[in-house]
Amino acid sequence: MTIAVIIVAAGRGTRAGGEQPKQWQPLAGQPVLAHTVAAFAGVGRIVVVLHPEDMGRGVALFGGTVTLCAGGTSRDASVRNALEMLEGSGVTKVLIHDGARPLVSREVIDGVLSALENSPAAAPALPVTDALWTGAEGAVTGTQDRSGLWRAQTPQGFDFDAILSAHRAHPGGAADDVEVARAAGLSVAITRGSEDNFKITYPEDFVRAERQLGGKMDIRLGHGYDVHAFEPGDHVILCGVKVPHNAKLKGHSDADVGMHALTDAIYGALAEGDIGRHFPPSEPQWKGAASEIFLDHAVKLAETRGFRIGNVDVTLICERPKIGPHALEMAAELARIMGLEPGRISVKATTSERLGFTGREEGIAAIATATLIKE
Repeated sequence: MTIAVIIVAAGRGTRAGGEQPKQWQPLAGQPVLAHTVAAFAGVGRIVVVLHPEDMGRGVALFGGTVTLCAGGTSRDASVRNALEMLEGSGVTKVLIHDGARPLVSREVIDGVLSALENSPAAAPALPVTDALWTGAEGAVTGTQDRSGLWRAQTPQGFDFDAILSAHRAHPGGAADDVEVARAAGLSVAITRGSEDNFKITYPEDFVRAERQLGGKMDIRLGHGYDVHAFEPGDHVILCGVKVPHNAKLKGHSDADVGMHALTDAIYGALAEGDIGRHFPPSEPQWKGAASEIFLDHAVKLAETRGFRIGNVDVTLICERPKIGPHALEMAAELARIMGLEPGRISVKATTSERLGFTGREEGIAAIATATLIKE
């Protein structure tokens, strides 16, 4: 048995989002297509079918380790181009695989090859286990019996001469190569598929694939510390909540010491400095500004960098005012600003046992910690 592997990667994959086709988007540090090709190392000669515009990129990625073939205007046309290229090369069996299925296992591949010893065609699949509906205009219109239904996967394997003849005879427009084979009268054996062998189709599929490849989760911890002195006034702003007091906090903005510490914790986790870097106190437009502006900026910056905030913890250090009666309201206000569940936000207080400037009631200090996660 002389085996060739055709990996079809000429599509544009627009549903996956991103600025480039999904097969070229990064996955655990390499393009998706690189993982797919690596899965077939040692199986046989590998032919990668690319969009004509991507041929240079293919040469740069693979060098001479694979054979490159220009794709056609449809998937079946791309497969036929590769089959025609292989004609006369001595190949007896061929596996045809989607470039956007990077997690195919050797067990699935070997299952198809084993079935080809007794069948002209074989393909992996999984039985449909979910209930099936028919629908129209966003509403269920009926149910469908799932008995005997399978979810098709690749690689789909064939006797080379038989599938080449089948493609030559087919009018085009097939969903996959099994459809082409069956149109030519070939019997197709079903082999065992795998839930891991899914096709990257939507943006969230990259996260799933990254997890299965063992990509490292990026977890960041940031710490923030801030101090503001008291000056004459009748209230303080702490974590966005107005708390009556016989003084107010002195600062260029609204002097919300708790929110400042939290904002700096997020900036710190991102290695983005502190509030002063992003909102310099020398700029007059920030005089008296609500600290919500700063915190919202830090949260959005984390989001643009691909992080979600796992939890935050703010500790206010003062003798007075008493924080306990307002802590839940403060946590709720931070949750609103940050778009987080209240259960991910802690606001608490302690004293310095009458020691230091907080003990002398000269001001308030705050310490905050933020956990950022990129999966």
